[in-house]
Amino acid sequence: MAMAFIKTLFASPEINPSNRKAKSIPVFNPFDQYGRVFFFSWLGFMVAFLSWYAFPPLLTVTIKQDLHMTQQEIANSNIVALLATLLVRFIAGPLCDRYGPRLVFVGLLLCGAIPTSMAGLVTTPKGLIALRFFVGILGGTFVPCQVWCTGFFDKKIVGTANSLAGGWGNAGGGITYFLMPAIYDSLVHSSGLSSHKAWRVAYVIPFIIITAVALSMLFLCEDTPTGKWSERHLWAKETKDSAPTNGNIVDLNTGTFSSGMTTPYNAATTDIEEKGAQSPQIQDKETSVMGQMDSIFKQEVVVAPTRKEALNVALSLSTMAVAIPYACSFGAELSINSILGSYYEKTFPHMGQTETGQWAAMFGLLNVVFRPAGGFFGDLVYRLTDSIWSKKLLLTFLGISMGAFQLAIGLSNPSTQASMFGLVAGLAFFLEACNGVNFAVVPHVHPFANGIVSGIVGGFGNLGGIVFSIIFRYNGSDYGKSMWIIGAISLAANLAVSWIPPVPSQRRS
Repeated sequence: MAMAFIKTLFASPEINPSNRKAKSIPVFNPFDQYGRVFFFSWLGFMVAFLSWYAFPPLLTVTIKQDLHMTQQEIANSNIVALLATLLVRFIAGPLCDRYGPRLVFVGLLLCGAIPTSMAGLVTTPKGLIALRFFVGILGGTFVPCQVWCTGFFDKKIVGTANSLAGGWGNAGGGITYFLMPAIYDSLVHSSGLSSHKAWRVAYVIPFIIITAVALSMLFLCEDTPTGKWSERHLWAKETKDSAPTNGNIVDLNTGTFSSGMTTPYNAATTDIEEKGAQSPQIQDKETSVMGQMDSIFKQEVVVAPTRKEALNVALSLSTMAVAIPYACSFGAELSINSILGSYYEKTFPHMGQTETGQWAAMFGLLNVVFRPAGGFFGDLVYRLTDSIWSKKLLLTFLGISMGAFQLAIGLSNPSTQASMFGLVAGLAFFLEACNGVNFAVVPHVHPFANGIVSGIVGGFGNLGGIVFSIIFRYNGSDYGKSMWIIGAISLAANLAVSWIPPVPSQRRS
């Protein structure tokens, strides 16, 4: 059993013939197109963090002193960085549906890399705030990262694929806390640069890395399992044209013809709880078969929705049922990542900028394990129950537990390193697993407009980050108070949407 699992990590995956998506994740096989897309999905999102979150590790002391920034100006720069990402994520969703996630991914990386290289021109707090707004474009890469994975991996494992890509990418926030101080220290101690020059030169490194990854993604990867984004409908037409029309009847509940042949229906996106009572008798057999095939392909193939359809998707309760919890979980992660180094320095002043940065990095680095764990458990309960409600209940449980840990940290305001780091690690598990489960549910919600749903949910994550960053801003250095307020909001929000069905009752026809 273990050997079989290990083999799937290296071997080319089995392909679902109904949608051309992989049934396993070839994590260590970048030569396979599915493995290559998975590799660049998480790597592209990770390197985006190298610039998007490259400022907080050095803002605690170095940049703050060099630019003579106040605590309010630092908080404003964190908020502005999230504001840009909020806007980009809402736009990136529809762009993914129209032009494909790969090109959107590449475009966002290159657009965010350019202002990164201009950090050396900053001389005032206002200049840094303006720069961080444009660097915030990089945060929008999360949307094409998730849409790209959803297009290549089957629904039985898409939660694991999305959470692995998102989790390993999010780990870039932790890596940055190690990398940027290390580069800065090297430039000061080994190269002899002054502090004033060193932090500016340090941002050339993320620019080079991001540009290299973007160009590699452009020339080495595919838009869809069948090739170009503009030709993504061709396989559906070919499969439909080759479907048997000899009068066999399709049983909608089993996905088989009366002759025993299996249709793509049993691998389609419609879930068991969505199937209503179906009539067993079909008068026009050929027309009915083709109609069923059309329905299947419309659910599997992403299209560019009309304005009315896009609005219906955006305002759907099922969309809000995943967007609001994500605003609490990922929003909290973004805001906490921005202040955690400062929180540690205030509580444990003897540690200094580098050591507090390293401990703060652990919060982001735990994404490597905890976010994928959420997606894995989401897929597991789905396979065991064959119901998306199981994913939804898991999401609610994790969201409430996350809020409880935030309350515990805020109300106790730990004064010892053991209690502080232990509680933050517990918070990281529930918060990051919650992120993973969320994007295990997202592919089931309006799959024909997956880009729009992913963009809205991702955008709500940044909206939550802005709201929570504002809470941190107005409470100044009273980080404990901000934490318990965020915890109370998270508890209330997750309970408020817990009753909403995870999948819309009406499908696009």
